[in-house]
Amino acid sequence: MLYYKFAPIADPEAVRLWQRALCEQYNLRGRILISKHGINGTVGGDIDDLKSYVKATKSYAPFKKTTFKWSDGGRDNFPKLIVKVRDEIVTFGAADELQVDQNGVVGGGKHLKPEEVHKLVQERGQDVIFFDGRNAYEAAVGRFKNAVVPETRTTRDFLKDLEGDKYQDIKDKPVITYCTGGIRCEVLSSLMKNRGFKEVYQIDGGIVKYGEKYKDQGLWEGSLYVFDGRMGLKFSDQAKDIGVCIHCQGKTSNYENCANLACNNLVLICDSCKTSKETCSDACQKVNQTVSG
Repeated sequence: MLYYKFAPIADPEAVRLWQRALCEQYNLRGRILISKHGINGTVGGDIDDLKSYVKATKSYAPFKKTTFKWSDGGRDNFPKLIVKVRDEIVTFGAADELQVDQNGVVGGGKHLKPEEVHKLVQERGQDVIFFDGRNAYEAAVGRFKNAVVPETRTTRDFLKDLEGDKYQDIKDKPVITYCTGGIRCEVLSSLMKNRGFKEVYQIDGGIVKYGEKYKDQGLWEGSLYVFDGRMGLKFSDQAKDIGVCIHCQGKTSNYENCANLACNNLVLICDSCKTSKETCSDACQKVNQTVSG
């Protein structure tokens, strides 16, 4: 289950202590970040415990209207429970620029339901630009067709990427930002508007909600990268593999960490290659063989 809520939090540390106690009470694991801007969480557990957690979390006035997104998986998909206070619940490096009020992010892009995304594309055609608000390695296995995919390794890279004239040719076009559950686009869309993008939208509920509605019969293609033990999920058995294996260049959605612990890079390796090559390169393979030998 994943969720977020942008709302002013007067005492983030008090909220952290309360949230940790709740998760321990209901035997949940996952990761929850809290800041003065709100809360961002992904947790897993038994369904009844999750429902009790949702009810308790919504009892706190700033989180009353939080939308919780359910997905397959459970407690065992997370190694432990982490609840932290951070400057930002999504780390763009824009803690002082971001403004929130009781209605959420101030000055963000207009929310579009999945069917409204299709309507805009039907009305505006090729003028509509899909803009990926995730990191490049996430987009490698799944994205909206013909989307702009910034070359970012971390969310902090977006600010630098948005500066200057790199996207000057799309600043006057309708731009639909998208990300896994919608939270990154809440911030990204406001940062884009602050930098001269005239018409910015965001998919309400992110790729998760879009996939629930259209699965693989719409404008999305590939697999959705997720930050838990599953690594990725597909919306149907008709999903395509669009990622490219680092060794054979075959199509795959399978991510693995390089077996050379000194490297540990996250790389795409197909099922065929991973049986004989557990590393990202021949150099790492030699190191790994030396260590294991």
